[in-house]
Amino acid sequence: MHTGRSYKLSEFIAWTKRDIYLLIVLGVVPVVCYEMVGLKWLGIPWTVVALLGTATAFIVGFKNSQTYARIWEARQIWGDILSGSRAWGAMSRDYLKNPEKSKELVYRHLAWLVALRYQMRESRSWESSHKANNIRYSRLYSVPERETSLESELAKYVSPQESKEILSSQNKATHLMSTQSKAIRELLDKEAFVVAHFIDMQKTLRDFFLLQGKSERIKDFPYPRQFATINGIFVKLFCFLLPFGLLREFDKLNESVDGVMNGNMVWLVIPFSILLSWLYTSLEQVGDSTACPFDGGPNDVPISQMCRTAEIELRAMLGETDLPPTLESKNNIVL
Repeated sequence: MHTGRSYKLSEFIAWTKRDIYLLIVLGVVPVVCYEMVGLKWLGIPWTVVALLGTATAFIVGFKNSQTYARIWEARQIWGDILSGSRAWGAMSRDYLKNPEKSKELVYRHLAWLVALRYQMRESRSWESSHKANNIRYSRLYSVPERETSLESELAKYVSPQESKEILSSQNKATHLMSTQSKAIRELLDKEAFVVAHFIDMQKTLRDFFLLQGKSERIKDFPYPRQFATINGIFVKLFCFLLPFGLLREFDKLNESVDGVMNGNMVWLVIPFSILLSWLYTSLEQVGDSTACPFDGGPNDVPISQMCRTAEIELRAMLGETDLPPTLESKNNIVL
């Protein structure tokens, strides 16, 4: 998540510079062939390009609205996880008269948060973090889940034996929730709290299961590939044809200008085609980045920061004072 007022233009250009290099070539070659080689037939009717550009704008706009909905839903889910974590900490502390058992329940919940965020950071083939432009930009910030291992993080909250069981399970977050449910059932059998308290805690666990499932749905179900594919094809086709459609239009402007630009107006196709094409490719790239809110990109939902916030608040509820620091942004990016 970007925590600054806005991205700097230089940052955005650096993020999209690979596309800019290609757009420069696409802008220069048609103009050189048209003006210097004399291939006047390269100029195509502007109406064709305008119709294609309109269709492309609708498709790009549709994609970006849908991908924004995905990232906003992801933020809501993790906001509910954070709120539920606070409730779980209060219940674990107040429903039990055994501080050690309270700590065990809270720490196992923190382990669940760790396991879930590590699952969310796993790579998927359709995600965009592996693309060259994102790899270059990722050097400006840090992804906590790629700097430390899951095993070392779990060791902070659960016993070595339980950690081993978690790591050997297929869905580690689900395993932890299952263990948590079993633990509070054992506490009920020992009459550590009343049935009403047990029911409250089971309802909270059920909510966590539902929120985990929603988060996994966004992670494991990509923006539909058929829409993503046709969107990419339209943007590429428009950027390719745009300079050809501008050739005759700018050539006609020679009739209305004097001075040094007379006879040279067609060269303005290069900067204008690059600028217009860059707008479309940038919107396409923003949509790709937004579609995957957990893949470690700069626009991700800050699940690592939210989990750290939950840890600080829950451990403070237990009366602990040796708390970890909040996660700070690096170059205005925090995950």
